[in-house]
Amino acid sequence: MTRRQRQRGREVNGILLLDKPIGITSNDALQQVKRLFDARKAGHTGNLDPMATGLLPLCLGEATKVSAFLLDADKRYRGTCKLGVRTNTGDADGEAIETRPVGEFSEAQVREVLARFTGEIEQIPPMHSAIKHQGQPLYKLAHQGLEVERQPRRVTIYELSLVRLAGDELEIDVHCSKGTYIRTLAEEIGAALGCGAHLNQLRRTMAGPFTEAGMVTMDQLKQLLLEGGQAAIDGLLLPIEGALAGWPAINLTANLAYYVRQGQAVQVSQAPTQGWVRLIGPEGDFIGVGHILDDGRVAPKRLFHAA
Repeated sequence: MTRRQRQRGREVNGILLLDKPIGITSNDALQQVKRLFDARKAGHTGNLDPMATGLLPLCLGEATKVSAFLLDADKRYRGTCKLGVRTNTGDADGEAIETRPVGEFSEAQVREVLARFTGEIEQIPPMHSAIKHQGQPLYKLAHQGLEVERQPRRVTIYELSLVRLAGDELEIDVHCSKGTYIRTLAEEIGAALGCGAHLNQLRRTMAGPFTEAGMVTMDQLKQLLLEGGQAAIDGLLLPIEGALAGWPAINLTANLAYYVRQGQAVQVSQAPTQGWVRLIGPEGDFIGVGHILDDGRVAPKRLFHAA
């Protein structure tokens, strides 16, 4: 591939909040959006399974530099557990491997069980996941009928609430840390209830600072492009800085901004004593992401060529 071919596409920067449709992978959704925007560069911020819908922030151009921060951010999901049936994948895409009768549960009983999974817990990643074992994604091994030992991972469930209990369906709302497998949680809830369960539906409603409120569907995106061209869909893009909402802002003088742009750490009065910060230039423009060093200086970590 020539350099000319590699650089095809527009230089477009910003974050799109896509309402991912059911039945496609996150990467499929990303590639469709990238083509619609004719974007030179794009990346997503963490996989949603094909069966899942909802909030998938997509980063275009310079915004790909903040995708890792969104990947590490807390998430919120609305999920439906199908009680009485276990599947080999833990979700509705798998085959049933066990069926049990579902008893009559009261809402109080269910809430008592859900409370057991609130806080810091350990989960064993499912075989049908993208985690790699000796260079191979687990789901590829699972498709070959293989199962390997997986080490438990520590995750945090900040909030786990009952939304609806109707017969053999249990709907939950989950606010959790990165790396939480909701289908594994559904299986564990089913086991605690004594009847087994799998995840029947899943929708992501929050990712870091972003919520459902600003989402756009693929169909809406295509229609807007048809009616108004790429300028119309460019108007849907959120500023890169929006991914870092809540981070402290460091306002730099022209002199300090110059040194930061050269990659040098600088001393800023009244700066935070630790953690990540947003770097704001003398014109109020967002110029990058920094981290506080042990000696109190602000070190640039990601600099942006476009706001």
